[in-house]
Amino acid sequence: MSPEQWRAAGTLQTHAGRQLFVIRGGDAALPGLVLIHGFPTSSWDWAPVWPALTQHFHCLALDLLGFGWSDKPGGHDYSILEQADLVTHVARGNGLSSAHVLAHDYGDTVAQELLARHNMGADLALESLIWLNGGLFAERHRARFVQKLLNSPIGWLVTRAINRDRFARAMRGVCAPGTLDDALLDALWAIICHDDGHLLGHRLIRYIRDRRTHRSRWVGAMQQATIPLGVINGPIDPVSGAHMVQRYRELVPEPDVTLLEGIGHYPQLEAPGRVVEAVLDFHARRTGALAA
Repeated sequence: MSPEQWRAAGTLQTHAGRQLFVIRGGDAALPGLVLIHGFPTSSWDWAPVWPALTQHFHCLALDLLGFGWSDKPGGHDYSILEQADLVTHVARGNGLSSAHVLAHDYGDTVAQELLARHNMGADLALESLIWLNGGLFAERHRARFVQKLLNSPIGWLVTRAINRDRFARAMRGVCAPGTLDDALLDALWAIICHDDGHLLGHRLIRYIRDRRTHRSRWVGAMQQATIPLGVINGPIDPVSGAHMVQRYRELVPEPDVTLLEGIGHYPQLEAPGRVVEAVLDFHARRTGALAA
């Protein structure tokens, strides 16, 4: 779906006092799957895999606070803990008391917090969790130069210097050559700019600090998990590719890893068919969610 079609298929819902863009697809009788997007993009990242996944799951995706078509409060102190609260509100408010999760990048960190809460018996029970490329271990996250600048005292100034061309160069720098065309990058940038969202990067980048602060909690949650966990990773990603997978294999018991050779940081945009295949294979092997 185009961004316009995606937006038209979703709704603005109020959760915890915030207006959030939410989209659902697939028969409500199917197993629930919550999809959590990354930084700095939106739920539209899932559009290439949505038609196939909604054949097997009742899918729910949202634009996190500060992203896409959701509220973008100025001067707000965005945090991963708040985003996890909102994902739980959205899932519960749309009839899901339990769900499988598929997450990417920033969404990986939100999912780690949801897993920590699940381990303690929180309101949203997780049935399984798959991570695409993201900073699961703060010590292995290789932030790009622009991310470091955004996370610095001059971050507010850096946001004003980022334009479509700089965004496109940054995206192509972390993805496989030839996988992101100009039309796709134009669409991604337009969504980021909605309601001046491109000026929030220095506030949203707080997730890097959150990863350091809560590292023990979030890594411990993975090590203590009793639900099926999986990683689907584009290993040529310079930010969270093969080096992140290596750490995952070192620290997480019985690691379930699928490498998409030749793919970078945005597998769902670069190789959507391979992502769908890997997701369905994981569920066929580990969860029973695809049983007839």
